[in-house]
Amino acid sequence: MNALTRFAQSRAAWLTLTATAVLLELAALFFQYVMKLDPCVMCIYQRLAIFGILFAAVVGLAGYQSRIARLAALGIWGVSAVWGLKLALELVDMQTNPSPFATCSFLPEFPTWMPLHEWFPSVFMPTGMCSDIPWEMMGITMGQWMIVAFSTYLVALLVFFVPALRLKK
Repeated sequence: MNALTRFAQSRAAWLTLTATAVLLELAALFFQYVMKLDPCVMCIYQRLAIFGILFAAVVGLAGYQSRIARLAALGIWGVSAVWGLKLALELVDMQTNPSPFATCSFLPEFPTWMPLHEWFPSVFMPTGMCSDIPWEMMGITMGQWMIVAFSTYLVALLVFFVPALRLKK
């Protein structure tokens, strides 16, 4: 447990979280711009959830020696991962049980004070349909892979929650 506590309170733990979030964001942009797969609005929201995890990682990285900063980072991480998992589950449900009554919107519903799709349309403007399944790997859709990713983030959060909050000796 001491090794886990030392790792959870180290810069390396937050760098690992940063690296995974950056890799997922780069993968999303690769799928969008290299493989020409259009992201739907749910994909954009999941992208934003990954940015939330990235933000949490940066907060943890900046304040890894502070218990309060680690608590804030863990909170942001948890909210982002739960929200992302909820979105991924909804997307997979839309794809596996298509219904004309359960569709997603064409434009994201960001707050008026933060219209990310207008500020950064190359990253946050959806161009695809939620019910489309444009890509699979090993018979698993991208939405299902995101369920795996967000679930992994939540398991990692649970593993690191208590050790990250312990006082340093």
